[in-house]
Amino acid sequence: MEDLESLKTQILQNIAAAADLKSLDEVRVAAMGKKGAVTEMMKGLGALPQEQKIEAGKKLNVLKNEIEQAVANRREILENEVLNQKLATEIVDVTLPIRPEIQGRVHPVSKIYEEVVAIFGQMGFDVAEGPDIEDQFHNFNALNMPPNHPARQMQDTFYLPHDANEPFDMDKSYVIRTHTSGMQIRTMENKKPPIRIIAPGRTYRSDYDATHTPMFHQVEGLVIDKTTTMAHLKGCLYDFVKAFFELDEIPVRYRPSYFPFTEPSAEMDIGCLKTKTELKVGAGSDWLEILGCGMVHPNVLKAGGIDPDEYQGFAFGVGLDRLAMLKYGIPDLRTFFESDVRWLKNYGFAPLDFSSMTGGLSNNGGQTR
Repeated sequence: MEDLESLKTQILQNIAAAADLKSLDEVRVAAMGKKGAVTEMMKGLGALPQEQKIEAGKKLNVLKNEIEQAVANRREILENEVLNQKLATEIVDVTLPIRPEIQGRVHPVSKIYEEVVAIFGQMGFDVAEGPDIEDQFHNFNALNMPPNHPARQMQDTFYLPHDANEPFDMDKSYVIRTHTSGMQIRTMENKKPPIRIIAPGRTYRSDYDATHTPMFHQVEGLVIDKTTTMAHLKGCLYDFVKAFFELDEIPVRYRPSYFPFTEPSAEMDIGCLKTKTELKVGAGSDWLEILGCGMVHPNVLKAGGIDPDEYQGFAFGVGLDRLAMLKYGIPDLRTFFESDVRWLKNYGFAPLDFSSMTGGLSNNGGQTR
């Protein structure tokens, strides 16, 4: 015990002089291992008188802690040196081809997103984005949806507690947005007419089958000015489906419907040919519902701070995943989110296959695969 201070000095010098992690570990074992110098001293405490044992034990514990801290500090320095050396020598050229690995593919939903933005962008629409977690005013109330509306029930909507420390109250809770229509209200609150926007993004509902998933993608459209009519809505959507399916002509029809946030409301159908093995858009005598639309309800305009006596407009909403299923012949919506690289290899797109109205949207010309 008389040489404790000199032993401490020697061990700390050896730690500081360790040139690499292996040398540092050898110093640690020599001091703290089963047969290390400090360990042997700890074993010898039993032979000392009680008072000396207590005093020596305190000093050895202090020495042990100092050695452990010094080893940890030196290890961190050496590990950083090793990492910096790797960063300086192991250079990766990210511009090189990815050979021999298989090239990655762009997901069909990302491709459809590009196509929709390209089409409506040429029409003069801006893209609006908003939060996935909404308050009930923007998701329901401002869209003229009464408290007892079926879509507001917990079997259809995901709710988040307003305060984790309070009992759950559905009326005060936030929701994971069930549609991107909330961006219509947020846009009206922050922008004066004329307004022309689309709001693409993820939406969430409690549902799961071949044509529904808990998370999916939608795009909402909103146009507000003083002279917009239902005829403008029909012309806008007709131009959209022609451009999207890359057809010169396509049969369309509008059926009366009901949505709380539009009046009058309609559903748009497109002509198609349905067989057991394929669905061909633009030909045949069958009809397929593709989207909902209508003139913005006066109550919605009021909720957004716009005078319905001076302004009017139209709105529409369509599922991006459903558009991808129709255009590229994908039969099951659930496969979009199963992370199967074989599926993505089949339905995905080359990374440089950008969508534009001048360069083209895709090469399949509206035909399903």
